[in-house]
Amino acid sequence: MHYSPAPLHIPDGFLSAAVALVGWALAIAAIAYALRQTRGQLGGKQIPLMGVLAAFIFAAQSINVPVGGGTSGHLLGGVLAAIILGPWAAVLIMASVVGVQAILFQDGGITALGFNIINMGVITAFTGHFIYQQLKKIFGEGRNSMLIAGAVGGWLSMMIGAIAAGIELAISGTSPLNVAVPAMAIVHAVLGIIEAVITVGALTFIYSARRDLLAIGESAPAQTSAAWVGVGLALALVVAAFSPLASPDPDGLEKVAAQYNFLGKATAPLYNLLPNYTIPFIANEIVGGIVAVVLGTLIVFSVVFLIGRAQKRANA
Repeated sequence: MHYSPAPLHIPDGFLSAAVALVGWALAIAAIAYALRQTRGQLGGKQIPLMGVLAAFIFAAQSINVPVGGGTSGHLLGGVLAAIILGPWAAVLIMASVVGVQAILFQDGGITALGFNIINMGVITAFTGHFIYQQLKKIFGEGRNSMLIAGAVGGWLSMMIGAIAAGIELAISGTSPLNVAVPAMAIVHAVLGIIEAVITVGALTFIYSARRDLLAIGESAPAQTSAAWVGVGLALALVVAAFSPLASPDPDGLEKVAAQYNFLGKATAPLYNLLPNYTIPFIANEIVGGIVAVVLGTLIVFSVVFLIGRAQKRANA
């Protein structure tokens, strides 16, 4: 039985067993070190903000935007999280988002979960954050500098993550290196524009509404209030409610897989809970999809909030 991958992430079957094991080992090591690194960094004011960011990223990833040529793309969010909270906190946020997507919604393979976390969480967070910091040093402080750095960091981080995925596919024998890497790079050069635009939009909003949040990763914790957190979570839920508007066009990886004839290597998920963001007992597909994404948004918020609380208690 073969399974067409949902428009997010590497599915089961695309990575060899050895490569998948390496991915899991790297992801576990990265998460463990991120927990160690953030133990002394997270203050009580940052913890709910982590949850809000995770909820927004999860909801935003459910909306694929058409980019032409029968392809669509969506926000990854690792750069945005790293800019606001630092790269190690971003790793925890992205690992939670990608993990919930795979475990509950079969969005991305369980065997491929390790490298999905590495590609979309670790690589995007660190490359994007590094590029952001370096460009801010070149252009100086200020709104325009921040937006330029965020846009370039977002675009390049998606490119580097896509190239990494191409290398993993090649090592697995799924597609030749001289096919997988150029194909993934070319497609995601266009999709990276979405990452850049949404990152800039989010940074513009935060700069106008709560500029202090943009200093969290570098200095003192932001003074987040319960009301602001409630507004942020409500905004994420509004985004989730628009998930039925997502483009049905395949994303970059699925497009490349179909074009170069390895889409059939995807295998069925190991189990089904809420596959492809559906609720089994809700007959209406649109309503079921909205409920599924809203449920996932709340679960991701809760998971990341609890991780933050556990980190604070461990530090105390």
